Amino acid sequence: MRVSVYRNFVFRLHPATTVKARKITSRTRNIMSESDQSIGFSAPRLVAKKVLAKLQHEGQGAVVRRSIGRSELKFLDPFLMLDEFSVSPPAGFPDHPHRGFETVTYMLQGGITHQDFAGRKGTIHTGDVQWMTAGRGIIHSEMPAGEGEQKGLQLWINLSSRDKMIEPGYQELLSHDIRTAEKDGVEVRIIAGKSMGVQSPVYTRTPTMYLDFTMKPRTQMHQSIPESWNGFVYIIEGEGVFGKQSSSPVTAHHVLVLGPGDGLSVWNRASTPVRFVLIAGQPINEPVVQYGPFVMNTQAEIDRTLEDYHYSKNGFEMAKYWRSQ
Repeated sequence: MRVSVYRNFVFRLHPATTVKARKITSRTRNIMSESDQSIGFSAPRLVAKKVLAKLQHEGQGAVVRRSIGRSELKFLDPFLMLDEFSVSPPAGFPDHPHRGFETVTYMLQGGITHQDFAGRKGTIHTGDVQWMTAGRGIIHSEMPAGEGEQKGLQLWINLSSRDKMIEPGYQELLSHDIRTAEKDGVEVRIIAGKSMGVQSPVYTRTPTMYLDFTMKPRTQMHQSIPESWNGFVYIIEGEGVFGKQSSSPVTAHHVLVLGPGDGLSVWNRASTPVRFVLIAGQPINEPVVQYGPFVMNTQAEIDRTLEDYHYSKNGFEMAKYWRSQ
């Protein structure tokens, strides 16, 4: 998705922008009850920060609810941005560039047609996923594939310095190919990572977990998360209790940054289902300099990227000639 190129953010990793996993002491582990041990982890993660995604305009007439990537939560290493988008023709996200990171587009309703300057074209529909590695550079468009409202999530995942200039690439998963599991009224779609003993085949260059949970009323779930990873929840619909049973329910369109620990517990006490994504990733721990759709490690690299894009070189050779159809 296009983000205005008139932005220049410099991020230095510090406690306000990344939740660092702390060492869980043996004393802490010893005081966990046997029931806690039986859920698959010993140190439950609590909610460290709650942010309501706010509506804003992006692209050409499109509307997004942005949670990560705003002033309240600019960055959660390795995650750069999370949008819940809604777009109807003729609005959309016309030709725009990227460099230095990956985008993950997950369709919740309708479809989006993607074209890029290397001649690739395709449409993803409800439940499908496109995992795009922009690498050294890509120019593409993302436009609604049908009439009415098209909805989805788009996540930006940073790449380490060694991977920022690799060749672009794609992984696409059709809805029926995404592995699922179900237990005691809780269903999960495993886009990346592992849940309920089921592993996704998706390769994540930056190690990432991406799980889509739907919980029926009066159910609970417990999911392990690597202790050193940063993680968050985004609630798509309904409401749930996250982290500990005494917490207040949280409603749709909130992102919940998770504190340290090695797992997450969730309870649905409502009379309707709750649906949310649980996303976690291994921190890269490198400086981040962002200029709109370009994400590098230094200002000098951003300056070179702008020059490459302007002069159609070093990954942007087709920029001078290509236009989406």
